[in-house]
Amino acid sequence: MTIRLMLVDDHKILRDALRSVLEHEGDIVLVAETDDPTKVIELARQKRPDIVIMDIGLPQISGIQATRLLLQAQPEIKVLALSTFSERRIILEMLDAGASGYVVKSAGQDELLRAVRAISIGRTYLCPEVSAVVINTMRGRKISDKPQGEQLGRREREVLKLLTEGHTSPEIAGTLHIATSTVEVHRRNIMAKLDLHSVAELTKYAIRQGITST
Repeated sequence: MTIRLMLVDDHKILRDALRSVLEHEGDIVLVAETDDPTKVIELARQKRPDIVIMDIGLPQISGIQATRLLLQAQPEIKVLALSTFSERRIILEMLDAGASGYVVKSAGQDELLRAVRAISIGRTYLCPEVSAVVINTMRGRKISDKPQGEQLGRREREVLKLLTEGHTSPEIAGTLHIATSTVEVHRRNIMAKLDLHSVAELTKYAIRQGITST
């Protein structure tokens, strides 16, 4: 199945470069591009991309705000942040807005393509540089999103770590030597306890808690 991309970036040279890269990728096609974040929702409705690659430093409104508005209007679309910024605050704000992944522009085209393919199958993807920034910031600290009584048990933390690293339920079951149905029960319990409803939200929680190294 072909992955349909839309690119939102105000640098024409980057859009041209990405278009050139995608000409050689049989499973990915660029169906739309724009430098105007105010046109994102309408263009997405017209072109129906699977994934929108969103620059954060856009004119008029930020990529964070554009992501939030886009996903409110079309929640089925996945957003991959592409940015020169790798500050923890910006990363978490972009995940808060609903982005499924984050890649810095210095990472290179191979990293971007890996992110696109991972997100297309429902995984959350943070490039190594972004992961390092977040984990180094969190090392030695624990920030709780919920009251202490609502924290996860040991097995739930193990399932959450593997889940946010992109593993499927059968893969998690094999790693932990438990039934796939048990993994699904843990997954539902985790979401219910934390009042979170997507892998992106779980990933943000795991980063804040220092649970994941993804």
